[in-house]
Amino acid sequence: MAIEKPDNVESSRFTLRTANAEDEPGITALWQACNLVTSYNDPSKDFHFARAKENSDILVGLDAGQIVGSVMVGHDGHRGWIYYVAADPAHRNQGIGRLMVQAAEQRLKDKGVVKVMLLVRETNTQVVDFYKHLGFETVPRVTMQKWLEDGHET
Repeated sequence: MAIEKPDNVESSRFTLRTANAEDEPGITALWQACNLVTSYNDPSKDFHFARAKENSDILVGLDAGQIVGSVMVGHDGHRGWIYYVAADPAHRNQGIGRLMVQAAEQRLKDKGVVKVMLLVRETNTQVVDFYKHLGFETVPRVTMQKWLEDGHET
């Protein structure tokens, strides 16, 4: 993948690649450490579902072989979407989050997708400025949902 490491990523040992099955425990632990998992998300199920579909994947950032960042990326044929953007709390403020978003954007561009979307939970407002700094903007939309499986709460 042709993403250059930002100058502020401190380690020269940083690499970026597509996640593989062996990455699941480390990536799901990262998602939990970053408070990206809620009671109705099964991170393992999300990991496997994304990797199994042609239009989605998970990218992983490594520092000397240790997982320090991730992003789930996909498209629905109209818009690109990114989820689970994570930077290990012990490696924050080094440009890893920015790099993960840029990698997801490049993956979408390579597939001909022209717009990327993301959702931020109301309780996760501290990341809004991060995304605004990366060029994202708030759009006036109403998001609606309907669970197709029993046992989920809203």
